Amino acid sequence: MPRTDWWRSAAIYQVYVRSFADANGDGTGDLAGVRARLPYLAALGVDALWFTPWYLSPLADGGYDVADYRTVDPVFGTLAEAEALLAEARGLGLRTIVDIVPNHVSDQHPWFKAALAAGPGSPEQELFHFRPPSPAPPNDWVSEFGGVPWSRTESGQWYLHLFSPEQPDLNWSHPKVRQEHEDVLRFWFERGAAGVRIDSAALLVKADGLPDMPGDGGPHPFHDRPELHGIYRSWRRLAEEYGAVLIGEIWLPDAERFARYLRPDELHTAFNFDFLARPWDAAELRASIDLTLAAHAPVGAPATWVLANHDVTRTVTRYGRDGDTGFAFARKRFGVPSDLALGTRRARAAALLSLALPGSVYLYQGEELGLPEAEIPRELIQDPMHARSGGVDPGRDGCRVPLPWRAEGDGPSWLPRPAGWARYAAERQAADPDSMLTLYRTALRIRRSFRDAGPLRWLHTDVPDALAFARTVPDGGMELTGGTVLCVVNFGPRDMALPAHRELLLASGPLTPGGALPQDTAVWLRA
Repeated sequence: MPRTDWWRSAAIYQVYVRSFADANGDGTGDLAGVRARLPYLAALGVDALWFTPWYLSPLADGGYDVADYRTVDPVFGTLAEAEALLAEARGLGLRTIVDIVPNHVSDQHPWFKAALAAGPGSPEQELFHFRPPSPAPPNDWVSEFGGVPWSRTESGQWYLHLFSPEQPDLNWSHPKVRQEHEDVLRFWFERGAAGVRIDSAALLVKADGLPDMPGDGGPHPFHDRPELHGIYRSWRRLAEEYGAVLIGEIWLPDAERFARYLRPDELHTAFNFDFLARPWDAAELRASIDLTLAAHAPVGAPATWVLANHDVTRTVTRYGRDGDTGFAFARKRFGVPSDLALGTRRARAAALLSLALPGSVYLYQGEELGLPEAEIPRELIQDPMHARSGGVDPGRDGCRVPLPWRAEGDGPSWLPRPAGWARYAAERQAADPDSMLTLYRTALRIRRSFRDAGPLRWLHTDVPDALAFARTVPDGGMELTGGTVLCVVNFGPRDMALPAHRELLLASGPLTPGGALPQDTAVWLRA
């Protein structure tokens, strides 16, 4: 009988459709390309696929500007192809999670076009946040993409957009907005989606009157509003009808407030951005792990672990930098040097660390190939974050370059693949026992034997810059049943003797001739 709590320990692969696999040769990834690569994903060993938006969209923000939630954009395929994809993935044991973008829609969405046509005071405009003409913007808010989050219509009215001007915010105090999104959830659940990932999940609700930012540390006017919890309780009841899961994108530094979204009647899980943002440092990562597990424990929700996604600098590049190996949007700049050999070694160790932790894990496409961040020529950058920063921020296109599948090349691509990427090609790595792809395939296979193991127990090490923990595998007929799995990571310059063990299950890199663990290397041991 299939598990109903699969999401508690699943390995979930993020598919950015536009850059995953191109079946028709037009340079843009499509659903046919994904369908052709489903055997690759099944062989990788993941449990589910999360798809970034494939809906009808002008693609002003990579598809997160949705014009119609019930239509697949022709550049990606058709609704019938999406339905076939869900069914074919399910036949291979892969569940599917679709992206929902509830904070805003595209300015080409029928609702927004109707609002512009109907004019001030109309019911159509009540679905958004319009304000009368005035010399200055209606408040002092700052866009999530930087700059003023207000734009004018041709009539001089202002409308709110927390992201780009092409993404007008919806008014979540209006019952029609709430009903529409519940209908959209049903639409995809009825087509076989196993869950939804909720974009910008903490931003939907705005304070009455859209006041200025508080100067005294008072409640934020659009971030983490208390009314959100009622919305997600309603969504949870709906999801339970279908056995589906709700996964939130929630950037919150306050662990207690973050955990409120994961109470048993709200979201099932949420992304753990703290772990992703930390530098490659033993103390920092241990602190993040402890903080994460402590925050999730009171509500009984599983932690999630992720090293990269479609918005952040790729792991190999980030971990190869001198000094600053963490991630923050405010620090992204052009031309920051990176030692890719060092970054690759650390990324391999980080893969074993994250995959060994209790909870679910997310893998962004291309991480299993060890792809670095691509440097996109300024004139070819499409991400609106670059333009809205005044050209200072290089944007997110560098982690969105189409994947290299064949060593001899894959044809045109909507973002240019860097020279020399043939060495990262999936077909080449599949035949290499020491490749990043082989490491991930092996790790995901072994992980199935202990992903439901007991809680993490930290182990003492004589090396200060090291992490070591154990998890006990319950009886159940699995490969590692009844044993204990150890994960050890050496961050420091001193070689480290391995703790007592019965078997070396996997190493992220070669051990020393004497069998010690060198710097920036991780191992899984069976004790």
